[in-house]
Amino acid sequence: MKKTILGSLVIGLGLILAGCATQKATGNDQISIGVLQVVQHGSLDQARKGFKAGLAAALKAHHKSVKVTYHYLNAQGDQSNLNTMSQQLTQQKNDLLLGIATPAAQALAKKDHTTPTLVTAVTDLQAAGLVKTAKRPQTNVSGTSDLTPVGKQLKLLASLTTGKKPLGVMYNSSEENSVLQVKLAKRYAAKHHLNLKVVSATSTNDIASVLAGLQGKVSGLYLPTDNLMASAMKTIGQKAKAAKLPVVTGSIEMAEDGGTATYGLNYYDLGKQTGKMAYQVLINKRKPQTLPVENAAKLHLYVNRANAKALGLATSDIHQP
Repeated sequence: MKKTILGSLVIGLGLILAGCATQKATGNDQISIGVLQVVQHGSLDQARKGFKAGLAAALKAHHKSVKVTYHYLNAQGDQSNLNTMSQQLTQQKNDLLLGIATPAAQALAKKDHTTPTLVTAVTDLQAAGLVKTAKRPQTNVSGTSDLTPVGKQLKLLASLTTGKKPLGVMYNSSEENSVLQVKLAKRYAAKHHLNLKVVSATSTNDIASVLAGLQGKVSGLYLPTDNLMASAMKTIGQKAKAAKLPVVTGSIEMAEDGGTATYGLNYYDLGKQTGKMAYQVLINKRKPQTLPVENAAKLHLYVNRANAKALGLATSDIHQP
């Protein structure tokens, strides 16, 4: 009788432990990721798609069978939406948060100081107050920077222009990322004796009038990786083409949407890098606090052949700066 009772206890305990193990395995097989994107346009959309592809590829490469659920919210450029949506994602208790572009990243970081958070399409994470240093974040945030080689992009634009008119630079002065890139552009121009005419547009309604003000006064146009400029690339491309102005952009996606050329990053690739970082956080349990910020691993020369042809530029004459 005692043996029977003891045996029953052993079996019962075994079932309980097995149940706990099964429950734990099930928990590990499901991951929830909250995604906040500041606005919808080609570059940021590609970064989001690349993130999913990068994480999926890393899981597959390591034979990890995990169901990933994404909770995606887009603020459509509205700060009040960012505040509400970041709060919503925080309350969902996701395993990881992803902020796409600086305002979205800052909104998440402000609401949540504990959930592992990765960001992408942010030019300078330290300047944005997201990390202590790029090498050692020391916060719950890390990710990938979209800082482009501004000097080389200006050099590329100069090679596409003729005459003595200055190179035009258009950006949104309300975007921290853009302000930083314009500072780099001015520094490069001063060092290499380039004349710049810098103008700002702070809304889509401003862009047409600002472009009209540049007509006849510049020999070409440079656009940094700027969310407003990216959102209006088709309009900018059409007006610049009509004015016979070559346009060099901060990203490949912007050049695809209406620019002439760029030597820059591909946001899909940058998103994939961030997805691989997510694998390190979610599966290998790396903490963002100690995960260094990464820059784009690849830069590419991209030429919009149709745009170049419309401007009378031979694509064979456009080279990597």
